[in-house]
Parts: sequence; structure tokens; C-alpha cells
Amino acid sequence: MAAARGSLREFLRDEADCVLVEVTDADGSTPRNTDAWMLVSQNGIFATIGGGQLEYLAIDHARRALRQRQSIAPLTVPLGPEIGQCCGGRVKLAFTAVTEQLSEDLIARSDAEMARRPHVYIFGAGHVGRALAMALAPVPVRTVLIDTREQELRDCRITGVETCLTPVPEAMVRDAPAGSAFVILTHDHALDFLITAEALSRGDAAYVGMIGSKTKRATFRNWLSREVGRPELCERLACPIGGAAVKDKRPAVIATLAAAEILTAVLTHPTEGSRGKGHVQSSSAR
Repeated sequence: MAAARGSLREFLRDEADCVLVEVTDADGSTPRNTDAWMLVSQNGIFATIGGGQLEYLAIDHARRALRQRQSIAPLTVPLGPEIGQCCGGRVKLAFTAVTEQLSEDLIARSDAEMARRPHVYIFGAGHVGRALAMALAPVPVRTVLIDTREQELRDCRITGVETCLTPVPEAMVRDAPAGSAFVILTHDHALDFLITAEALSRGDAAYVGMIGSKTKRATFRNWLSREVGRPELCERLACPIGGAAVKDKRPAVIATLAAAEILTAVLTHPTEGSRGKGHVQSSSAR
């Protein structure tokens, strides 16, 4: 099975002859809920309705209809031993041939869903910053990688990750939406402290983390007391990022641990519940 393209626009551009598969009903234990959808062409797929035998059946059903140029009947799939999947629930799937209008609708809905995603701002495009951006690229957050150094950002091209070159990175904190995550790991301790203090002072961040150690955390607390007069802000700071349970300084390990910590924070923050759940619907289903 061919891999999906990196973005929805790329997939729809390259695979115009495709089918939208939507979960329209999900009863009991199911891999995904009714916000799940995917696109299926003869040569690739985009997104997922949960994987496993359910997804295999959906892909086969859609591709058979594409080959035979037939209308596509809906499917009701019991997730039991008869299909080799033991979830125990039942899923209803709708299949819609993608037209030019539906393609535009999908892109508009995808853009709207992207705008509602929690924002994660990574300050510092060094080894750990790039590794963290890569770890967050596939997950449903809007990741922005920020640096004062043009070359560092030029070397970092990750699909699904935005980059921002700015001489005043702390200004990015002020314009971020409520419920954002701020991860500070620049090449300069003084800059780390400025950005971290700005993020903690907001009071509405889902997560503020700074790379470092117990010593750096203590130094930062003293700096907060001396320069800001609010040492208590340090209580809301994750430092070192990723926790201290695993003693491993390799960038990929730190990034993986930190990514889990950040996702837990942003997806359970009170603002997340007010973002709404985007659901892609075909024109015929509206």
C-alpha cells in the first residue's frame, strides 16, 4: 500500500480520483469515533479511520468501486471475530466520490481544524528543538519552531512544522492564544530566562518547559526573584523537560519524553474542550 502524501492539498492534487470514507456511526468499543475520516485512491491513502481489519475492508471497498466506476454503498462493520478484530463495537462507514467542490470543502475544513489546534511554540532550533519538532509533526497540534538564527531554521524543514525567524522571540509569547505550550531551549541561558518568564507571566499557558537541570532551575528561580520579583512563577515550570525519571541526554530521547509531557498538558487543558471537534462531512451528508 502506497504511503499518503505529506499534506491534504498534495494528496488531492496528485490523487484527484479518490473516495472520502467517513465514520458516520460508532457503537460500543471502536478504534475511532465519528470525527474520523480518510481518503482512498488507487495509489495511496490520506488520514485514517483507525487501522486494522476495519480500515483494510474500507480501502478494499473504496478501491473496488473506483476500479469498476460504481456508486459506493455504505458499510456496517461489526468489529468481532468474523473480521478478525476484537474491539466488540459496530461501525458505519459512508463512501463519497471526491468532486472538485468536495475537495474544496475538505481543504477548508482541514484549515479550520488546524486553526483550532493547540499551539506549541518551540524556542530554539538546535538538536533538541529539531528532534522535538519532528516528534510533534504527526500529532494534532500546531507546532512553530522559532529561532534568532537564520541558518538553524534553514536546516530544519519538517512537513507540518512552521518556522519563524525573529530577533525578539519573547514577543511570540505575547501573541500566542490561551492554552498554548511554550518549550524553551535556545542557545543562550539569558534568552531562555527572558522567554520563560514571559510565558509563565501569562498565567493561561497549558505548559511551560525549559531545557536544563536542577541547577538551572534553581538559578532561574533566583533570577525571577531578583529581576521579576515573582519567584513563585517557577512552580509552574517543567525543568528539565521530559521529567527526570530517564537519565538520558540524547536529543531524540529528550524530545520523545518531552513530546508526551507536552501533549498530555495541551490536550487536557481547559481550553481544549472549547475548541470543538471538527467533523468532515461529504456534500451529500449535509
